[in-house]
Amino acid sequence: MSVSPNNSEPHEVPQPPLNLDVSMPELTRALLDYESVSGNERTIADAVYTALSFCPHLHLTRDGDAIIARTEFPPLPGAEGEGAKGERTRIILAGHLDTVPLPTVEGSLGTVPSTVREEEDGYVLYGRGATDMKGGVAVQLKLAAELTAQDTDYNLTYIFYDNEEVASELSGLARLIRNHGELITDADFGVLLEPTNGTIEGGCNGTMRFFVRTRGLAAHSGRAWRGENAIHALAPALAALASYEPKTIAVEGLDYREGLNAVQISGGVAGNVIPDAAAMHVNYRFAPDKTLDEAVAHVREVFAGYELDFVDLSPAARPGLDTPLAASLIEAVGEEPQPKYGWTDVARLSEIGIPAVNFGPGDALLAHTDNEHVSFSQLTRCHADLRAWLLSDRDED
Repeated sequence: MSVSPNNSEPHEVPQPPLNLDVSMPELTRALLDYESVSGNERTIADAVYTALSFCPHLHLTRDGDAIIARTEFPPLPGAEGEGAKGERTRIILAGHLDTVPLPTVEGSLGTVPSTVREEEDGYVLYGRGATDMKGGVAVQLKLAAELTAQDTDYNLTYIFYDNEEVASELSGLARLIRNHGELITDADFGVLLEPTNGTIEGGCNGTMRFFVRTRGLAAHSGRAWRGENAIHALAPALAALASYEPKTIAVEGLDYREGLNAVQISGGVAGNVIPDAAAMHVNYRFAPDKTLDEAVAHVREVFAGYELDFVDLSPAARPGLDTPLAASLIEAVGEEPQPKYGWTDVARLSEIGIPAVNFGPGDALLAHTDNEHVSFSQLTRCHADLRAWLLSDRDED
């Protein structure tokens, strides 16, 4: 399959196995042409597993639609004796296989199958997951196929997982950590290939979602005095949000912007009934200076006196930039690190003691949009930066 700037003609959707020897844009396009909305990752997981099974230097473990591919390279040449002296540092490269649902607006390009367009700054690849995050997965796959014991001084753990875009209890990465933790927790550092627009993004904000619930007393609206309006009872909570001033908090040199916002309100049963129940759905994004318990305590203070029903609690992750591996990656990329405002799975790695950063192709502002896309140049640069970082600097014999 060739990647050509043809805007209209349909192209053949590939079948497994994936060809890992093609260019970065071609490999990304092949991944985009697998529809893999959360819960429907089986076909793409089959293709990824089959492609990796042709790499003799990888040891594969599959759990549902999640895959761990590990190298088990011997100690570095020249290491004398046994023990840790000659052991290779282990690095995780991780990414999710699922996407959000396809766009419903007619004519949207961020869908399946993908489209290539030639634009002012070069070729651009459109499709669901182009940014979030099949471009990053393509980089993982390419590196997994390329880097053998002769190419790198590291051992590498590649993780591909399902159900990142849905509720945290469904997370494929969380399942892998529960079921196969020994294959993950021995890593020294991690890179999550979420879109970062060509720079490293440290840590991530935490996120929680909860309902502010009110109870009232139903009555006919013609005799409203006999009831208690549960929707009206939300007014002080809305006022608290309207006057709330989110903070920007510096953590290890990076500025994280917080946010506390109502995202949905529900209540009422009919046009002539005083509502006896109402709920306001709230999302709190909090900086990594707070633990999850501290963040919960903060929102309880903001909504004092209200019933809070928590439905999602995901901790923040500190930047993870104070390690030699992070410093060497920053040097390889050549850009100043930035904070990650959205929540990513670096938080899960941080929870198990693995410092990790976000670095992947694409602009996160384009994620989930109707015309989601990534440039050819970003795909090739991200792959080149990570490959250069991971390549051995040992002299050839």
